[in-house]
Amino acid sequence: MSTAPEPGHAASQQSAPVPTEPQIASPHGGPVHRDSRRSFLFKLSLVLNGAVGAVLAVPILGYLLGPALKRDQEFKSWIPLGAVGDFPEGETRLVDYRNPVVTADDGATANVACWVRHVQGDQFQVFAINCAHLGCPVRWFPQSHLFMCPCHGGAYYEDGSRASGPPERGLFEYQHSIVNGKLMINAGQMPTLSNRACNQKPLIQIAPTSSVQNEERS
Repeated sequence: MSTAPEPGHAASQQSAPVPTEPQIASPHGGPVHRDSRRSFLFKLSLVLNGAVGAVLAVPILGYLLGPALKRDQEFKSWIPLGAVGDFPEGETRLVDYRNPVVTADDGATANVACWVRHVQGDQFQVFAINCAHLGCPVRWFPQSHLFMCPCHGGAYYEDGSRASGPPERGLFEYQHSIVNGKLMINAGQMPTLSNRACNQKPLIQIAPTSSVQNEERS
């Protein structure tokens, strides 16, 4: 004989209702779910991680970009070669300076030589010691008023312009100025064709003699 289930037992077999998130009506009539607590915490963690990343990126960028910014300042360095009175008028003297674009391991190789010519008054010329041909160091001969290259026989006049030999231009010349009685040069940038050269005049092509022309024709 079957017995009817007790009311309490039947109620316990029924599944409990699953709670649902509250809904609000959207302007279009459909239901819109509110952000759950989990999504809120997720967005908050993204914001916090982004802020921490930005704070950590500042010293890292400073470490990476600092040498580049410092090197840019070194390229713009103007350094003194000495007082104007150290260079007698009408003379050309050899001067050494410390290259501002230098590292701790460069040692004596960072010492750079240049020729300083005191024309008169506040008129100076500061030449790179390197020959414009292949870069050999040139020497000044006051007896002949010439700069001579010992490597390939290049010669320059006292104003740095080309005199003879394989060089196709004059000596390279530093930008200079006089500040508070001292001769300053732009030592961060070595003088090259990209900024300034002493001899800007085009070379004069010497026409061959008639005997040479006849030999070439024959």
